[in-house]
Amino acid sequence: MGIVYYSRYFEYFEQARTELLSMIGLNVTTIEKSGVFIPVVVSHCEYKKGAKFEDELMVLTKIDEIPKSKLRINYTIKNLKLDKTYVEGYTIHAFLKNNDMAVRAPDSVLETIKKFWLTDQ
Repeated sequence: MGIVYYSRYFEYFEQARTELLSMIGLNVTTIEKSGVFIPVVVSHCEYKKGAKFEDELMVLTKIDEIPKSKLRINYTIKNLKLDKTYVEGYTIHAFLKNNDMAVRAPDSVLETIKKFWLTDQ
């Protein structure tokens, strides 16, 4: 069929999320070593147009609000040449301790996101 299989967009989300968090100074491995995990608890994807295998895509990621106990990251996947949106979606991440108990976002995470968020708005 020549189009990207729908579930691949979630892989694009994951890669873009990892790059975003790294870019703003949040290393997921470091956070996990402190005993806090940030699993995906909700993922949502709206398919506007199917990308073809040869399309050059860009994934835009954004954190729109400072998290309390959950972090929402928004994604837009666009065709670079056509400036067309193919996919929009989001993931929601909980903050969990080793024992799977929900906790508020760690202060270090909040401080980093606030610094990024205040300069990005």
